[in-house]
Amino acid sequence: MRTRQPTTTALEDQRIPVRAKLAAAWTSFMFLYVYVDIIAFFKPGVVDDIEAGVVWEFNVSQTLLTTFLVLMAVPILMVVLSMTLPARPNRITNLVVASLQVPFAAFNVVGESWTYFYGLGVALEVIVLALILRYAWTWPRTTPSATVATSPDRETVRAQQEA
Repeated sequence: MRTRQPTTTALEDQRIPVRAKLAAAWTSFMFLYVYVDIIAFFKPGVVDDIEAGVVWEFNVSQTLLTTFLVLMAVPILMVVLSMTLPARPNRITNLVVASLQVPFAAFNVVGESWTYFYGLGVALEVIVLALILRYAWTWPRTTPSATVATSPDRETVRAQQEA
């Protein structure tokens, strides 16, 4: 009896490090954040208001634009920090910053008449933030290595070197 051979092979599915998942999620969040603002320029009257020196209800000023830059710098810096911070501070930083970003994301829908557009933008941003929180919260733990548990302490090594 002849057995049928599969015509396709299984795809390799390598484990993605948590740091890479976090950096990718922050990059996605940053693109959503920026593109919601850029696409909003197509809303009638937005560009006219900006040319008149008003963004939403605020007068365009150095303080306002600096505030916007600081708010945009957060996800940008989180991409770098997610890849470079040691595990414990990385986990804590991601949990804190992602939690604080949720209200900022939700603020975009407040008082807007274009609820489908801003609602979808906020929903997508919150989903990505939830992924960040999940990745950071479930960061894999390492078990103590047998070599670490049985390695000699410094005093024993010094005593052996002196003898």
